[in-house]
Amino acid sequence: MKQSGGLTIVGLGITPGQTTVETIGAIKSARHLVALTDNPATLAWLETLHPQMQSFRSFYSKSKPRSKTYEDIVEHVLQMLRQGRRVCFALYGHPAVFARPAHELIRRARHEGFPARMLPGISAEDCLFADLNIDPGHGCQSYEATDFLLRRRPIDPYSALILWQIAVIGEISCPGAPKRKNLSILAKTLSDIYPRDHQVTLYVAAMFPGCRPTCDQVALRRLAGAPVDPMSTLFIPPLGVRPPDKKMLRRLGMA
Repeated sequence: MKQSGGLTIVGLGITPGQTTVETIGAIKSARHLVALTDNPATLAWLETLHPQMQSFRSFYSKSKPRSKTYEDIVEHVLQMLRQGRRVCFALYGHPAVFARPAHELIRRARHEGFPARMLPGISAEDCLFADLNIDPGHGCQSYEATDFLLRRRPIDPYSALILWQIAVIGEISCPGAPKRKNLSILAKTLSDIYPRDHQVTLYVAAMFPGCRPTCDQVALRRLAGAPVDPMSTLFIPPLGVRPPDKKMLRRLGMA
C-alpha cells in the first residue's frame, strides 16, 4: 500500500561546491531535511538552503558501535515517513558509496510502501580520478581494504587498483587509530603481486573549496610505516599495458 510520506536521498559531493543543481532543488523543495556529514562548512551551507535542517552528528559517539548508529539513523527517518512526512536525506559524497544507511533506507522504505529515490553525488573516487589524472576506462579495480584481504579478491596488476578505508582494516565497531599490524598485512599481500619498489599513492580528497588534496607517493615496501590519514585511500597504478590477444585482434578484424 502506497503511503503519504516519501524519501529522497541525495549526495552532497565532497565539498559544497560539488553539489548538483538537481540535489539543491531537492533540498530546497523538501518539507524536512536531515543530513549526515562531518564537514562543518557543508552543514552551515545546508542551513542556508533549509533552516530547519537536522544533523545526525549527535547520533555518533566514540563508545557506540557504528552498526547501532546506522540502525538508529534508519529508524529515525522511517519514523518520519510513517508520520506522513516527505523527507530529504543528504549525505556526504555519493549516497550509494560506502553509505550503509542510505541503501538500508531505500530498501526498507520501499518495502513499507513509501516512494523512495536516490540522486547521485560526486564521490571521493570521482575526485581521485581528476586529481591523479586517471582514466578508469583503461581498467580500474576498486575494493574496500578489509574486504579485499578477507575475500582474497583476484587482481589484474595491469589495471589500476583502489583500496578504500585502509586506516581501519579489520575494524568492525568504532574506528580508532590506524592499525599498523593490519596495514603491514595489506602491504605484504600487495608485495606478492607488485614489486616492492612500486610507487603507490596515499590519497585524501580536498575537504573544502580551494584546498588541495593529499597525494603522497610512497614505495610499496614503505607503506606499512607511512603516515595514514583516517580518510586515506590507497591508489596502486598498473604495472604497464597488457599486450592484446592476437587471436582476438584477428577475430575483430583489427590485425
